[in-house]
Amino acid sequence: MSKVLIVDDAAFMRMSLKMMLEKNGFQVIGEAENGAVAIKKYMELKPDIVTMDITMPEMDGIEALKAIRNIDPNAKVCVVSAMGQENYVREAVIAGAKNFVVKPYKEEIIIAALKKL
Repeated sequence: MSKVLIVDDAAFMRMSLKMMLEKNGFQVIGEAENGAVAIKKYMELKPDIVTMDITMPEMDGIEALKAIRNIDPNAKVCVVSAMGQENYVREAVIAGAKNFVVKPYKEEIIIAALKKL
């Protein structure tokens, strides 16, 4: 069972994603509301997979992704981003994201993307 850290500034998105993942056999071991918290939780919890929003206060998802990849070059991060942020998605892939899913997403799309990791 893969352990997942969910990073999104919107509490309802974290809750929705958590319910989807747990229903599909993933174990959600932590949540973070911004990139700075995500880095701390990554080091503390050592998740198998991170779902990372891009647009967040304090530290955005791209900066958090780069920091996590510096800590762990093998980190598996799936960027989950809103439509219209394609340029960020490209930047995220360059920074080391293993996959990306565009919001709003369907349950089967996010589950398939995470299982590929």
